Amino acid sequence: MKIIAHQLGKRFEREWIFRNFSAEFSSGNTYAILGPNGSGKSTLMQVLWGQMIPSRGSVSYQINEKPIAISEVFQYVSIATPYMDLIDEFTLKEMVEFHFRHKSVRMALNTAQIMEAMNLSSSKDKPIRDFSSGMRQRLKLGLLFNTKSSMYFLDEPTTNLDSQAKDWYWQQLTKLPHEALIIIASNQVEEYPSSAIKIDILQFK
Repeated sequence: MKIIAHQLGKRFEREWIFRNFSAEFSSGNTYAILGPNGSGKSTLMQVLWGQMIPSRGSVSYQINEKPIAISEVFQYVSIATPYMDLIDEFTLKEMVEFHFRHKSVRMALNTAQIMEAMNLSSSKDKPIRDFSSGMRQRLKLGLLFNTKSSMYFLDEPTTNLDSQAKDWYWQQLTKLPHEALIIIASNQVEEYPSSAIKIDILQFK
């Protein structure tokens, strides 16, 4: 899997969030997009996974050297962000079942095993609206970690996690397939491995 960004730029009205961003992201690598809060990391991530149209430049996708249409990219992507919506009316069990009606399970686990892997099985019948911010973030990450994908996007993944949950995050991150393409947007060194290929978004202001 490969993402090719060429001279990307994004602006809102007259303000450029980033511009002249060129990079290649390839399977088997982990990338860390770095920068302080408000620097444009989340916006760049949304452009890279195809949710947001760039104001300038282009982003293209390949698998086995063959191009993928932008309309098909969603099939290869798994995303976890603090601002990602969950369905508050669902219980945890219903949310997991709903997600995996649309996505493939990575390790052939059933619903109960997935909730156990999230360390949330005691809340299986609890409505999402009653989850704490930390539980919500663990659920989002748990869905990503258990989804079979070629590309994984994690935006500030340890937001709202306590120290125990951060340890869990690291355990799960290291279990992602080695052949996957992983992109982590972060302003904290403890969110990405030291071996990650680092890209400072402030270079593209």
